Amino acid sequence: MRSANEGIHENGRSVAQILTDMKAELVEFVQTRVTMFRAELQEKWKTAKIAIPLAILALVLLGTAYLLFTGALVGLVVAAFPQSVYRWFFGFIIVAVFWGILGAAAAYFAKREFELKSMMPKRTIEVLKGDKLWIQTEVRNRV
Repeated sequence: MRSANEGIHENGRSVAQILTDMKAELVEFVQTRVTMFRAELQEKWKTAKIAIPLAILALVLLGTAYLLFTGALVGLVVAAFPQSVYRWFFGFIIVAVFWGILGAAAAYFAKREFELKSMMPKRTIEVLKGDKLWIQTEVRNRV
């Protein structure tokens, strides 16, 4: 066998062969992690497809409640005049409370969906942390 200065190591492989193997392993490593990340994001998207419409519904219903409550306040101001009738005020308040309850319920369910299924790719992060520890151990053992 040749010495390390001539390009052949003790295991019979050249530096070029070792670097080619390292490159192939690195490519495989990155492809595996990217595939894992994509799969986890697809799972998260399934959750988002449920939670996002609920959140939008909550915003619409709560916005409607706000507008109706504003209308009720306007009705209250109009009712403060002696010749006005209170029926518009009570109508706005009842509808505003109804829409507010529906909006709060939709917001609760959207929040619960987001809490139950976190949007962070946890498995990918855990695997990458494990890879980091493995690489650090390998470097310490080689040095």
